[in-house]
Amino acid sequence: MSCVVGLTGPNASGKGEVAARLRQRGFVVHSLSDIVREEATRLGLSAGRKDLIRVGNDLRREHGADVLARRILPRLGSRDVVDSIRNPAEVEALREADHFVLVGIRAPVELRFARSLGRSRPGDPTSLSEFERRELDENSADPAAQQLRATLEMADRLLDNSGALEELYRAVALLVAELGCGP
Repeated sequence: MSCVVGLTGPNASGKGEVAARLRQRGFVVHSLSDIVREEATRLGLSAGRKDLIRVGNDLRREHGADVLARRILPRLGSRDVVDSIRNPAEVEALREADHFVLVGIRAPVELRFARSLGRSRPGDPTSLSEFERRELDENSADPAAQQLRATLEMADRLLDNSGALEELYRAVALLVAELGCGP
């Protein structure tokens, strides 16, 4: 059965963990951020978070808020994951794919900040207040910008990632079974 799982959620909520777990179950993983990285590279810009946010927002303003999703649609097959969905128009475009389901991943901000510190990605905030400020930037009212909160509200399914990793893995297994997407 065809199955396309879209992932959305705030920074360090566990989208990457869910995508990795689905990859282990035979899904092909794509990221809308890959489209942004490709464009940043083409423009000679860095892959830093600030540049990527700017490039993504510029792409949406120039080509429509659903541009990233429209560019990823031709890459999708029968068992795919689309990570880093950050705008409601992207969700609407991806709903054109057969058997698309948007999965939102949630976790408390303090836990997400601690996870962010633990993964030590370059450019990640080093204080909770800076982490929260960046989150505000990802929740714009501008229809061409990132609107994570509004996108999360469109989720067909929600996964809580406030517990242990094994709990998240069980939730992913249950999700795949409920969707009828195979092993």
